[in-house]
Amino acid sequence: MQTFMDKDFMLSSEVAKKLYHDYAAKMPIIDYHCHLNPKEIYENKPFDNLSKVWLGGDHYKWRLMRANGVDEAFITGTKPDFEKFMKYAEVMPYLVGNPLYHWSHLELKRFFNIDALLSPKTALSIYDEANRQLKDLTPKKFIEMSRVQVVCTTDDPIDDLKYRQLLEKEHNAFKVKPAFRPDKAINIELSWFNDWVNQLSTVVGFSIDTISEVQKALELRMDYFHANGCRLSDHGLDSIHFQDTNEEEIDWIFKRARAKVTLNKDEVEKYKGFMLVFLGKAYHKLGWVQQYHIGALRNNSKRMLQKLGPDTGYDAINDELIAKPLSRILDALDYQDQLPKTIIYALNPRDHDVVVTLMQSFQDGKTPGKIQCGSAWWFNDTIDGMSRQIDALANNGLLSRFVGMLTDSRSFLSYPRHEYFRRLLCDKIGRWVEQGLFPLDYDILGRIVEDISYNNAKKYFNM
Repeated sequence: MQTFMDKDFMLSSEVAKKLYHDYAAKMPIIDYHCHLNPKEIYENKPFDNLSKVWLGGDHYKWRLMRANGVDEAFITGTKPDFEKFMKYAEVMPYLVGNPLYHWSHLELKRFFNIDALLSPKTALSIYDEANRQLKDLTPKKFIEMSRVQVVCTTDDPIDDLKYRQLLEKEHNAFKVKPAFRPDKAINIELSWFNDWVNQLSTVVGFSIDTISEVQKALELRMDYFHANGCRLSDHGLDSIHFQDTNEEEIDWIFKRARAKVTLNKDEVEKYKGFMLVFLGKAYHKLGWVQQYHIGALRNNSKRMLQKLGPDTGYDAINDELIAKPLSRILDALDYQDQLPKTIIYALNPRDHDVVVTLMQSFQDGKTPGKIQCGSAWWFNDTIDGMSRQIDALANNGLLSRFVGMLTDSRSFLSYPRHEYFRRLLCDKIGRWVEQGLFPLDYDILGRIVEDISYNNAKKYFNM
């Protein structure tokens, strides 16, 4: 029986062990999608205690605490920090089969050199030891300890990028780059759309009353982002839509929205598809990568949305069909030879094969891995979820061109997820070799592992 979380954790063959220890483990990290706060990185303040850095904002942990009957006062409420930490410690022994058990212990090991298993019995000693070390650990230190070279955050078009500019003037061992997230420009049906357009108008310095003025404003902001090091965009597409339309009709739809007229389903879908094509062309012109995160069903509990707000652990996987509208959008860009590099993330695991087979229809024969099936995301960054995504990509695509893992996290302690992914990747390749499904050639296999871990992302994002 293998010891829990020893040096060969998740590695079930000698081939897997060699691939991980000799190749994957040494590679640095390009974290091309996360939700870290650049202000926190710049200010670089130590955290008050382990509960603050570990539980604050981590809805992965919050969901499991609620599932174990923990009162909200110990999650997002006003209970003392140690009591909140103790409640999470009480959940830990029940996390059999859940990646949070692995992630939590990897984080304790890698950042605090703590090997003890977290439980109610060990919680106090772990808390005290981590707090002692936290006096010398800051956001920048956590990033450096993880050997991260680039952090790409998620930024609204109206963001002034102040803290990225300040970070750029420093001599850090890593770079912080913005990623353009124009969801608020696309979600025309939401209540705050007009308020956001007004804010965009203030930022660009002219009124926005027509769709051409929306386009002009967004192009100006993309130029500003580009000048500040941005090379990729990101879209949270809970559902994806496309209908044939034209600029004249979209201008009419936009003006109706500005007049606070409730739009019908067809009008919303036409506007969203039109904007995705417009933005895709702009990204192509700038040489950016676009990312589509598809398939979240958000804010399922209206009661808790009203109480806590969004992004607090009340989201789920959507099951709307994606193949046809996604194909129409990609084809609209490809037909005019203006399809940028694109990463497509499917939150619903049934859609991995859809994404892989669809993306293969739009590879250009020039750029290796131009269209990517994004890493197992959110509810899928589990052993099973990552395995399904890797299998789908290997079955119908080129796994060797995959740009690999990201954190997609608000936590500075999330970087061991890259280790988790790399161990699983090496184990899966090792199993294929052990089963006689691929030859044992460490020159080839080692290069593939290094490429997926780091090199592919570096080339793909021109970083």
